[in-house]
Amino acid sequence: MRRKKSRSGDDSNEIDLTPMLDVVFIMLIFFIVTASFVKEVGLDTNVPEPNDQPPPPDAEPNIVVRLSQNNEIWIDNRRVDERAIRSNIERLRAELPNATVIIQAHAQADASAYVAAADAARAAKAPSVVLVPAPEELRATR
Repeated sequence: MRRKKSRSGDDSNEIDLTPMLDVVFIMLIFFIVTASFVKEVGLDTNVPEPNDQPPPPDAEPNIVVRLSQNNEIWIDNRRVDERAIRSNIERLRAELPNATVIIQAHAQADASAYVAAADAARAAKAPSVVLVPAPEELRATR
């Protein structure tokens, strides 16, 4: 009689990984499809590069709107209400029709103050609106 030899390396004991990989790929597709992509909201600001050169003496003056640290709005060294920005810019534009509106904002001023000033300047039909950071002496005094 012959004895049957028992196989020590029987293939029937191996684990089939194909169903597990299928589940992983299905979960991956599910997470990709259901992921919400956040659209970052930002402001389109026109900030010029720093320039140490003073403007030429025959340069046309600009309209400067200053935003202080506590969101106060200043035009011509006068504090102005948010609702009066447009009328003040229109008055100054009557005197200087090609003047650029420069919004000089403190680093800790709210973006809402900048948006209000920029919208008012655009409503007053200013040819261009520029955002610049406030100089250091303004930050120290206000």
